[in-house]
Amino acid sequence: MKIRILFTCLFLSISINAQKILFVGNSLTYYNNLPNILESIAKEFDKEITTKMLCYPNYAIVDHLSEGKVQQEINSKKYDLVIIQQGPSSQEIGKKMLIDDGKKLKEICDNNGTKLGYYMVWPSKRYYYTFNKVIENHTEAAKTNNALLFPVGKNWQQYQQQKNTSFLYGPDNFHPSKAGSFLAALTIFHTLYPNTSLEQLPYKKVKKWGLNKKSYKSMIQIISSN
Repeated sequence: MKIRILFTCLFLSISINAQKILFVGNSLTYYNNLPNILESIAKEFDKEITTKMLCYPNYAIVDHLSEGKVQQEINSKKYDLVIIQQGPSSQEIGKKMLIDDGKKLKEICDNNGTKLGYYMVWPSKRYYYTFNKVIENHTEAAKTNNALLFPVGKNWQQYQQQKNTSFLYGPDNFHPSKAGSFLAALTIFHTLYPNTSLEQLPYKKVKKWGLNKKSYKSMIQIISSN
């Protein structure tokens, strides 16, 4: 009996530490290879995360559904989690797409024993005034569809408000810089493993993503508090 209990506990521990994740989205995900950054962070904490991307330029969730590859991938039962992402979706039509198209994927995930999560993004600098609606609409979509929420946009906004010197926006003022993609990956990691202390990730391991030490410390504080 003791051996069986020990084996069960070990199996549960491995299951919690290992994640197979499918990213479904567009260039806001594949810029700087966000999934690869997430895998790198996980290794530093002795977590096993493997990822695959279905991400194409200008795609929304509905485009993936129309194409059909995402259904095939989820039906393969290879994934523990599917993370979906589209544009900022600050307007009502974007909100409706997040909810309605997300619901279709949630049903497929449920049928295959897979979790669904929303990757909350951010608006371009030009439409920065819509940021609160971006946060609101993603939050409502995740709640409506009983899905996980990765609050990247919320953390992005708070980081910007502190006027940090490591920039999250890339040259086009919409796509993420390396630091922006790192913030997204670290937010996703912390949401998956909320009891992990991010302070254990030393600066020397992350400076390659364009962060100075002061901004990195600020980023950790923001993500850890949300």
